[in-house]
Amino acid sequence: SAFDERVLVQVTAPKSGIGTAFAINGNGQWLTARHVVEGCNEVSLLVAPGQYTLARSVVVSERSDLALIETESSPNPALINTNNDLRIGTYGFHVGYPQGRPGEAASRLMARSNLISRGQRSNSESVLAWAETGRTRGLMGSLGGLSGGPVYDEAGNVRGVIVAESARRGRIYTAAPETVANFIKATGADTLGENPRSFSAETYGQEADYARRNLQVVKVACSVEEN
Repeated sequence: SAFDERVLVQVTAPKSGIGTAFAINGNGQWLTARHVVEGCNEVSLLVAPGQYTLARSVVVSERSDLALIETESSPNPALINTNNDLRIGTYGFHVGYPQGRPGEAASRLMARSNLISRGQRSNSESVLAWAETGRTRGLMGSLGGLSGGPVYDEAGNVRGVIVAESARRGRIYTAAPETVANFIKATGADTLGENPRSFSAETYGQEADYARRNLQVVKVACSVEEN
């Protein structure tokens, strides 16, 4: 609504960096955030220690901060739930590679917000705002690099894609369920995850490790040629 919180993000020129992606089926398709891969000359996924595989293609959304990466395979897809049934106070568990290292954060759903992009790209989209309640021991400061990663609910279903954070407010923002559903439909991708593993405030660290170890959640590397 018009009373929803507004979050302003300044979109700068593409540069080399690190983000996160997660598998949505076994056909080599992964979801991530658009700003993680947009403008990259080369996108690759970390599939083993020191071993990256190049993306065959990258499709970015014209309306939201979402993108689809295609590789040869994606062995352990997540189960995605895009139903619009989340309630304030729902627990969320954010998994990925903050600061380029394995890490995760726990949160509770606060509200809907409007993510407004300015700069290299102008856009406005509905997102969910999560209040951070915990994170990996020793992980301090920015969660940059977590972008593109999944937010899991307690049942282990993915409920959104991480697109922004506000370290000052202690909030993490994810693409709204209907935004994710519309993008997946537009790309024609299948969502074929199964056998989700439950998360809790006590176990989310080990469950996040399991998701990364089994290549459900992977590190994304973006390479941009410098002029």
